[in-house]
Amino acid sequence: MKKLAILTLLAMTLVISGCGTKTLASDPTNTTTSGNWEAQLTGGIGAASQLNFVTAFTVTDNGTSTSPITLDITGFSFYNAGACFTNGIDASSERGTAQFSTATGTGQVTGQLTYTVTSNLPAGNVLTLTSYTDGLTGTSNGSSSTTGTLSNGVVVGTWSLTGGSGCTGAGTFLMCQGTNTCTVPSP
Repeated sequence: MKKLAILTLLAMTLVISGCGTKTLASDPTNTTTSGNWEAQLTGGIGAASQLNFVTAFTVTDNGTSTSPITLDITGFSFYNAGACFTNGIDASSERGTAQFSTATGTGQVTGQLTYTVTSNLPAGNVLTLTSYTDGLTGTSNGSSSTTGTLSNGVVVGTWSLTGGSGCTGAGTFLMCQGTNTCTVPSP
């Protein structure tokens, strides 16, 4: 009887100690984001320094994705379009991807985002924003059984512009979710 009690106690100890070791892959937290994001670009010269914009997109990460997910971009406009880009219907085409994960328990979101704008009028200018590794951050209210909503989203990274005369440059960017002013998160 003593041996049975010791074996039962040992088995219960193993079961209890395993409760705190869930991994993101076995207990994923789903997170979605939508709405407006504002991008501020720093650097560049002349027309290449005037590329701040607002965009609207939706993306949902299921917590187990191993490859970037395409952004569903529903709106885009430069604040100060100039020689390299113009605003208007079909003046440019936009595409992007995101790959992020949400820590179970804390709701901390980290990941990466890419965003590309290609001008149609004038043709051939390409603006590419690439976040740093874990340059996409925020918080989620999701769990393994519910899809959470990303809040306080911030993306930081580098941008480059290639194209015609005066439409080349590079620098850094800060992209913020919603209308709140945001700052670069501290490491």
